[in-house]
Amino acid sequence: MPNLFEKQDILNLSEQKLTDWFKTNKIALYHLKQIKKWIYIQNSKSFYEMTDISKKVRELLEKNFRIGSLEKSKIRKSKDGSKKYLFKLEDSNLIESVLIPEKDHYTLCISSQAGCAQRCRFCQTAKLGFIRNLSKAEIISQILDIKTDLKKKQQLTNIVFMGMGEPLANLSNVISALNTITDSNTGLGFSKRRVTVSTCGIASNLKKFAQNTEARLAVSLNAADNKTRDMLMPINKKYPIETLIYACKNYPLKSRDRITFEYVLLKNINDSEKDAIKLIKLLNGVKGKVNLIPFNKYLQSEFEASEPGTILQFQKILSDNNITAIIRNSKGSDISAACGQLAVSSSAETGRNTLL
Repeated sequence: MPNLFEKQDILNLSEQKLTDWFKTNKIALYHLKQIKKWIYIQNSKSFYEMTDISKKVRELLEKNFRIGSLEKSKIRKSKDGSKKYLFKLEDSNLIESVLIPEKDHYTLCISSQAGCAQRCRFCQTAKLGFIRNLSKAEIISQILDIKTDLKKKQQLTNIVFMGMGEPLANLSNVISALNTITDSNTGLGFSKRRVTVSTCGIASNLKKFAQNTEARLAVSLNAADNKTRDMLMPINKKYPIETLIYACKNYPLKSRDRITFEYVLLKNINDSEKDAIKLIKLLNGVKGKVNLIPFNKYLQSEFEASEPGTILQFQKILSDNNITAIIRNSKGSDISAACGQLAVSSSAETGRNTLL
């Protein structure tokens, strides 16, 4: 972790703490809005660039704070246009983010933790184990640092917390980051409807999440019975399917909103007609839709992707029973940037993380 005597990263500070500091230093509060505009809209990395603020105030800010930034250790580009960013943190740990080109905009998949503690068997990130939570600044910096690579005509409109880590296990920092991401007045100004947080199903944190943000919720389900989900996702032993679905049924949603249930299809594991029928029964009464995700194979994986025909049949069964089911083919698989493929590993030779 950074040295405790270093200057504070201003991206980590809450609105209240910044307001208190401005008052203590007798600085007009309207400067706070100016500073945030420079950081979040202009992507400024230095207080000295903020030319509409007096030199005295800029020097005081520079003396006390820094504007955090991550080191782009490596960038890999996929044949489909996706880019995977390997970021080096201040303590030399590494995280990955993926910039995904869509038809008329970009989606950015960001991480909330270095590593992950959830041990989902089909996910390569799980092989890392848990390293640590990311700070608010480290979450926000993934967006700010990647935005600098985009040309003005290239619109980054969607943010998904589907990178490394479990967002609801780092709830405080994720909520704080979300509030900045969706703040149209003094933040990044992303539409709440275009920001999605994916969880493996920490049911006890869903209420607090809903109370503190209007970002969309996605639940990584992947099975419709406890035996299969126990095998795939150890979190199910703590929060069985019945507990998770009950929490989803009681999750507060606006009239147009639905919970997205992510379902990674694994050959001969969860892709049969019986599995589809069980899923229909399970989601009865839940305001949701299903994203069917073909499994993205990686080295040493014990699972295989379902056959294309099996996936289409699974989708048809759901659709015929009035469940919206969309097949989501992940991009960036040729650079290990697809869903479930993000992973870095520790290297004994260098004492730091390297790509798998």
